[in-house]
Amino acid sequence: MAKVIVVTSGKGGVGKTTTSASFATGLALRGKRTAVIDFDVGLRNLDLIMGCERRVVYDFVNVLNGEARLKQALIKDKNCDNLFILPASQTRDKEALTQEGVERILNELKETFDYIVCDSPAGIEKGALMALYFADEAIIVTNPEISSVRDSDRILGILSAKSHRAVNDAEPIKEHLVITRFSPTRAEMGEMLSVVDVTELLSIPLLGVIPESETVLSSSNAGIPVINDKDSSGGQAYVDVVSRFLGEEVPMRFLDVEKKGLLKRIFG
Repeated sequence: MAKVIVVTSGKGGVGKTTTSASFATGLALRGKRTAVIDFDVGLRNLDLIMGCERRVVYDFVNVLNGEARLKQALIKDKNCDNLFILPASQTRDKEALTQEGVERILNELKETFDYIVCDSPAGIEKGALMALYFADEAIIVTNPEISSVRDSDRILGILSAKSHRAVNDAEPIKEHLVITRFSPTRAEMGEMLSVVDVTELLSIPLLGVIPESETVLSSSNAGIPVINDKDSSGGQAYVDVVSRFLGEEVPMRFLDVEKKGLLKRIFG
């Protein structure tokens, strides 16, 4: 049975879209037929990170309004046959999103996909609420700083109170935590929260920790989800996230300060 997964957070700029792109790509690379939807109507960044911005003809709102069929708007990923992107509109308002329209599109996607990943805009405005409303599972993305964690805690409250499952007294949304831009060295120096601090504050299961890395930014600028860079720490961390999500036992990496050998200490 198809599952709807929202990637969300309370604060902007924490790496939601980067996570959505790599997570959806990782599922598709594991043989899962996956669709990823950009709910950030008016801005639209997912197609840039996925490297398909020039191929956008129809978008999410066109389908909602009956101006295009879903198959016309879905963009097949260039590097993975199992992955499709539904871009947001840059010219419409978020008010174009309706519960009935979103539910109709999700139900149609469920007929042919194993996973539907909803890339939520930041905050608690309409686009974010629409992205999480029909979710079966949620990935909460946060940076290891107190303002980001506090805003993520607020999103957890909305998931437990305003989702379709909550309104209908159904089984709660399954929640996962992904901590991005983590630096063990800075955490040890007290410049950011530790992983233990974040998990204790939010009290939801940790799915993965993405290390602070220039590769994540350079991959996004190149239109290639960082999970495709298997040599980078960021790519490896997202591979681990997908493996754990699929039920595999994978040890946490990139949590400890790297021990430098003698030559590295001498020559840097």
